[in-house]
Amino acid sequence: MPPSRALSGTAFATLLLIALMMGANHVAARIAFNNGVDVATAVVFRSLGTAMVVALILLSQRVDWRLSPRHKLMLPVIGLLIGLQSLCLYSAVARLPVALALLAFNTYPIWTAFWAWVIYRQAPERPMLVAMPVILLGLALALDVLGAASGLGASGQWARIGEGVVFACGAAATFALAMVLTQHEAGDLDGRVRTFTTMAITGIIGLASVGAQGGFSLPQSAMGWGGLAALTFLYGTAFTIMFTVLPRLGVVGNSAIMNVEPVFALVLAWLILGQTIAPVQVLGALIVVGAVMVLGLRKR
Repeated sequence: MPPSRALSGTAFATLLLIALMMGANHVAARIAFNNGVDVATAVVFRSLGTAMVVALILLSQRVDWRLSPRHKLMLPVIGLLIGLQSLCLYSAVARLPVALALLAFNTYPIWTAFWAWVIYRQAPERPMLVAMPVILLGLALALDVLGAASGLGASGQWARIGEGVVFACGAAATFALAMVLTQHEAGDLDGRVRTFTTMAITGIIGLASVGAQGGFSLPQSAMGWGGLAALTFLYGTAFTIMFTVLPRLGVVGNSAIMNVEPVFALVLAWLILGQTIAPVQVLGALIVVGAVMVLGLRKR
């Protein structure tokens, strides 16, 4: 396959805008969580809101909705995995500084290589093997796994972040598995149709979680309603741009440029939430983001 062409200025700016909105979506989610909203409620509002937007796009553009038997079998599986990923990632955001939750989630390229090897016997490419220890080293620095920056020691630091890290890694693992299955089992399906079915199923999973806990946990303040509205708007708008504007610019929707999302989240969480991390953790964050971007930008 020939190397991809250079991004235009408009395409590059659009990708950065999507990354900014995705990072802001998680900061808005943390505001909602701090004001009475629970994870399941946030997932329902975000997912069903996005599903409705994508459905309108499908109808307006008269996209073919017909599914093959293989698609009908695999799309619910993929949707279930993305639903679990959504619950896990928002659970991580509720427990960790936003940027750290997203950085732990950014280990998904490692999980992608793992699942491709386990399910389809695809050996990891050499750049991935080189990047794996770099990503893990950066993540260890960002999470302050030894507790040096926090002064808590390893046990104290893990007592504080352990639960959130487990949720973030669970989100990375389920997301990666969904991506591998999508590539091999539903890669020939229109991305807009995949997104609609995935978001609809994720919303249904969120509704089931809401029902299991006895109902919605709605915001208890105007700030909470603002956070819930913002996360729904930002997520839905980002996906709308991804599937309407990017194809016209000749850009693949999951471009590596968007992996700067944790950096945007770090800055926004500092400005809006007052969340700060030590300089060595910032260094770790930059290592993780840089390694993931290098993987995504390499010529194939």
